[in-house]
Amino acid sequence: MQGKFKIFDDNLLLYEAILSDIRAAKQSVWIEVFRFNKDAMGEKFRSVLYEKLKEGIEVKLLVDAWGTGYDKTFFELLIKEGAEVRIYRKMRFGKTFLAKNHCRNHRKLIIIDSEIAYLGSSNISAYCLNWRELNIRIKEEDLLTIFRRSFKDSFRSFERYSFKNIGSKRHLHSGKWMFIQDFPNIYRQKIKTKYERMISQATNEIIIETPYFLPGHNLRKLLSEAAQRGVNTIIVTPLHSDVKFVDIIRRHYLGPLHQAGVKFFFYTQGNLHSKGLMIDNSIFSISSANFDYRSFRYQYELALIGNEAELIPSLREHFDSSLKNCTSFDFHEWKKRSLFQRISEVILLPFRYLF
Repeated sequence: MQGKFKIFDDNLLLYEAILSDIRAAKQSVWIEVFRFNKDAMGEKFRSVLYEKLKEGIEVKLLVDAWGTGYDKTFFELLIKEGAEVRIYRKMRFGKTFLAKNHCRNHRKLIIIDSEIAYLGSSNISAYCLNWRELNIRIKEEDLLTIFRRSFKDSFRSFERYSFKNIGSKRHLHSGKWMFIQDFPNIYRQKIKTKYERMISQATNEIIIETPYFLPGHNLRKLLSEAAQRGVNTIIVTPLHSDVKFVDIIRRHYLGPLHQAGVKFFFYTQGNLHSKGLMIDNSIFSISSANFDYRSFRYQYELALIGNEAELIPSLREHFDSSLKNCTSFDFHEWKKRSLFQRISEVILLPFRYLF
């Protein structure tokens, strides 16, 4: 695989590339992921990691209890062979179920031999094999140094079932790149703040891809203002996501934003799970964060923001390809939605922080 950067929007091709790189690993494989499912794809990854452990390769896994499940039995084979497996925040049941379990580690980062990294939207799961994603494979020394620092910080900060913020730097810079490590915080949301600045500075075009579109008031305001000053403001989101409640709440925002000039396109070829942003065809973000309250407020996320010219054509091709498989928002149909649909939106609206 040639070049420092390669974009993947197909999970099957992504998994094949990752597994190929893992099989070729000579020193270490570090994986931080929200979902490492106990299914055919999870078993395939586990089998390859097991073979590498037998060769003496270091394996570290950091997975989330909500996304993956808090039972370590699936990883026992790896643990017995010497893998270090840490699970973030064991599920706690009871009256405070949502309050205690809402903050999740939603990051997706894979580092192989300190030479190759994968970052983006994909989990390790057969469930999402046919979803449209946005991931990047990176072979760039300065960025790899930053990614290793981020992973090591997360890994040593995680105890068996808890996480302690030990004051990590949230912004790490390397040349044309900014790497943001976001922590749950109601008031200081670094990825959202950066996106707000990027949107407010756009002069020609904004493209946002997200599976869940539930932006807060300020983001909605900035998107409306951008459209009204003549910026081609495009939101690409699935026609039907895998979380139906999000689609219902999202519907509440569509009409007013459309009237302000924001253009909505709904991906129809299955589920779109990518988390990407491009401003003026020059600056972009590839992230684990959705464009919603939960990612910006309550989850550990990563975002790689840059203006690397080598990547612009591939990213442009990705966004254009997504748009070719979309249907546009129909404002007249939206206005005709039933009373039941309108009431459902209003009832669910206060719960937008939970999805």
